Amino acid sequence: MTQLTGRRSLLPLLAAHPGGRSPATCRYRCGDACSQPVPNTSDNSYFGDVARSAVARRAVLAGGTAALAGAAWSAAPGAAAAAGEPEGGLPGAQGRGRGFPSISPTPADVDDLVVPEGFTWAPVISWGDPVEPGAPRFDVDRQSVEAQKGQAGYNADYLTLLQDGDRGWRRRRGVIVFNNEYTNPELMFPDWSGEVTAEQAEIEMAAHGMTIVEVRRTNDRSPWTYQRRGTRNRRIHAWTAFALDGPAAGQDWMRTSTDRRGRRVLGTLNNCAGGDTPWGTVLSGEENVNQYFDATGAPDPEGRLARYGITSGGRGWEQADRRFSVLAEPNEVNRFGWIVEVDPDDPGSTPVKHTALGRFKHEGATIRLAEDGRAVAYMGDDERFDYIYKFVSRRRYREGDKRHNMRLLSDGDLYVARFTGDGLQDGQYDGDGEWLPLVVDGESRVEGMSVAEVCTWTRLAADRVGPTKMDRPEDVQPDPTTGRVYVALTNNTARTPGQIDEANPRANNKFGHVIEWREAGDDAAALRFRWKIVLVAGDPADPSTYFSGLDRRGVTPISCPDNVAFDGEPGHLWISTDGAPGTIGTCDGLFRMPTTGRDRGLVQQFLSVPTGAECCGPVISWKDRSVLVSVQHPGEGGSSAYPYLGDSVPRPGVAHVFPGRKRPR
Repeated sequence: MTQLTGRRSLLPLLAAHPGGRSPATCRYRCGDACSQPVPNTSDNSYFGDVARSAVARRAVLAGGTAALAGAAWSAAPGAAAAAGEPEGGLPGAQGRGRGFPSISPTPADVDDLVVPEGFTWAPVISWGDPVEPGAPRFDVDRQSVEAQKGQAGYNADYLTLLQDGDRGWRRRRGVIVFNNEYTNPELMFPDWSGEVTAEQAEIEMAAHGMTIVEVRRTNDRSPWTYQRRGTRNRRIHAWTAFALDGPAAGQDWMRTSTDRRGRRVLGTLNNCAGGDTPWGTVLSGEENVNQYFDATGAPDPEGRLARYGITSGGRGWEQADRRFSVLAEPNEVNRFGWIVEVDPDDPGSTPVKHTALGRFKHEGATIRLAEDGRAVAYMGDDERFDYIYKFVSRRRYREGDKRHNMRLLSDGDLYVARFTGDGLQDGQYDGDGEWLPLVVDGESRVEGMSVAEVCTWTRLAADRVGPTKMDRPEDVQPDPTTGRVYVALTNNTARTPGQIDEANPRANNKFGHVIEWREAGDDAAALRFRWKIVLVAGDPADPSTYFSGLDRRGVTPISCPDNVAFDGEPGHLWISTDGAPGTIGTCDGLFRMPTTGRDRGLVQQFLSVPTGAECCGPVISWKDRSVLVSVQHPGEGGSSAYPYLGDSVPRPGVAHVFPGRKRPR
């Protein structure tokens, strides 16, 4: 379509992104966050809680962008031996436990979804596919607000598959839920002129939120297909009613002209990652919600708007709905930035925003049960120099009691993480950690702030207790087979040599890293933990990279870890990336890295997504070699025809990779 090419010609007007993303991603996902001042201006020390060895001091004085990592890990196999792990070298590790032939890195301009030999793929559902009854078939030239409300939403980030059972026909039926994080008007609208109209703004609002659809497959060598008339199908968008619960619900600052009680919110925005719960619901994180609100001229005497990046601008939605003008509705901004919970089995249920889990740029929330049955939620605040959080419920999980369990996230304790290094004498970045209390037993542990204030302005509360400033903490996932917890630190190009510490060891961190920790006593509710870095990403030819001590010649390049997941096998960590095109020149993709055994650190690439796209999700069932991924923003900043349906309209959505012959093009 010639209109698409014309729309893309406007993108070079956007400023380049220092972290490697395309200008379009930076503009539409996070509102050019990296071009704005860092919101965290607290004076929390970078080195005050780190034991600095002589090696660390020399590395800092060297002043290179990766000086610390290079000093500590230039001889990676030796580092592994010092940690009591076997040396991984390429000749011995190659071929063991792989399960698939690793693909070669795909150049960033290739428009294809590349999978390993012996696998094929098929689209499951794409933007615009009809979901709810009465929704029309997708037509890019005949879009409307009402049509989009019933069609699959735009973009696809967090993804989960909830099968109806684990045996027989039930394991081949279920429901998938995926987030519709943000919209790309230059790709959505053939007549886009550079600024959205009021009608286009409403279509964008309808394309945000979440999509829930029933799926089926015939056997282990067939794709999942979505069911057009599934009884559980549902679209959640900017007009869907949500209930507010927890400490902040009903507070004065949650009340608006259309919600005098402060307990009912319309919509969920910028939903990034999420998590399943043991009781069968889905959690979703509201992330870069700041960009939707025009704060031009709005007073900010206490700095609350600035700490959340709500400054000015917006996406033009205020012309369609006054609630996106901070001057018109000053409290509406407080009603976004939460963890939401949805019951996918009940399309008539009211989703909930849980204020007890705190308000910040939630990447997502993942659940692990403590030894005493309390639900523990791990959360990352996806911002440069922001923090990692943990919530511990007051009530305990009851097997089979869904009604009770859906109240677990309404009340509990909230903590923020401090990472303390132990020096580099052991050749590793590792140390101890502690969970600093913000709310415990229904009482605020932050002087001068009530529980409701802590939960609403959680960033400001955390600033006061001294947690560790991290390099954009995104997905946080516990390994269900080992109990260890992993966090993806995507990047932070704003970190200077004077701000590095053992948990964030690189200045100008373009490539990101992954941290592993084990809670004390292997109890998720513990308040202390032991941590170490297991991956320092980048081109393995760079001596500053680190792959858990494995010989770097045996691994594949990887950059900007975003989502992490597990496949049911012990120690199989899967990593999806967001930013490889602008940092190492390859398409983003999905990688597997064992975290235990002789292959620990052996990064292999399983797939790559099309040019301009980000790999999200993922959902892996390795026993039947089934991999579901979200293909987000294909063609962003370039040209893509994904999912290759015979036209040139790029349509983000969900793809299924499974054993079979390569799909013809």
